[in-house]
Amino acid sequence: MTTRKDLTVGEALRTQGISRRGFLKFCAATASMMALPPSSIPAIAAALEKARRPSVIWLSFQECTGCTESLTRSHAPSIEGLIFNVISLDYHHTLQAASGDAAEEARHTAMKENDGKYIVVVDGSIPVKDGGVYSTIAGMTNLEILKETVAGAAAVIAVGSCAAFGGLPAANPNPTGAVSVSELVKDKPVVNIPGCPPIPVVISGVIAHFLTFGLPELDNLGRPKAFYGTSIHDRCYRRPFYDKGLFAETFDDEGAKKGWCLYKLGCKGPTTYNACATMKWNNGTSFPIEAGHGCIGCSEPQFWDAGGFYKALAEPTGNFTTTAGVAVAAGAALGAASGLLNRNKQKQAGAEHETVTADNLEKEQTS
Repeated sequence: MTTRKDLTVGEALRTQGISRRGFLKFCAATASMMALPPSSIPAIAAALEKARRPSVIWLSFQECTGCTESLTRSHAPSIEGLIFNVISLDYHHTLQAASGDAAEEARHTAMKENDGKYIVVVDGSIPVKDGGVYSTIAGMTNLEILKETVAGAAAVIAVGSCAAFGGLPAANPNPTGAVSVSELVKDKPVVNIPGCPPIPVVISGVIAHFLTFGLPELDNLGRPKAFYGTSIHDRCYRRPFYDKGLFAETFDDEGAKKGWCLYKLGCKGPTTYNACATMKWNNGTSFPIEAGHGCIGCSEPQFWDAGGFYKALAEPTGNFTTTAGVAVAAGAALGAASGLLNRNKQKQAGAEHETVTADNLEKEQTS
């Protein structure tokens, strides 16, 4: 007897009354979400037709539930479509109906029935100081649950900056000894999806990519290049003002009202890699910079300890780590050099235009 868990993604969609045309639209949305060209749609369709809905075990440790809140706002696919059609979410502290012994039984059953095939999603950092007693679930420390659950997993996805890099719990002085998932899991593939919280469609997009093409290509910090391969600064709609040297000096001056660059007000866009400026939030409506607030660099390591949120990168405050200091300095230098280069190009282009215009005028007068 075939159960719903045995269905492929394509079969599960059809049981919901979704037509072939609707299925292809779903594949097109998936391709767009993963920043893939339209030519990839047939490959996605073929992969999803055969892909079995993976069992997903979601563990929440030292966190604020913001990552789950973000996931529930995913629109491509929606949270309902993701849970009921694309994956089998068998354990999740916040979204599951079961509690107590029944909840833990669900986790163990999912691990046993899908050994070597299930995906573990983790949000929140893991405390290791004093034996990890600062956060426990069902009488087990977060560290014990993580090790037990990851043992039979196919891959691990660290959702949010807390799980990816330690986040706020690991901020100085880190009283609980909070660490990231990748610092503890060394024998399984780990994909980091940082952000405080991450963009919802990036979370669902990585899961969709895993289903269709396997693990995505990662950068040196374990982040999917499809979503974290470009800085926010390079895709920001305020970038032209940066290149022209037009900056808001306060949040309510004329420059701010005209949408000028927020670099001087502490925007960390030049050193932050994420898809905020292109995928945006709330069904693609907006993102923090568009709402008038500078990027705080939440998808980068140690962003809580990297100086004031309202100080420009060239005016750092606080105790920087070597990595953060070098990254900020390099980003500021790169941004300044890029702006200078663009201005020089514009001047050169203007000079060439004037030369051509003068030559044409001289020819007309001679003729």
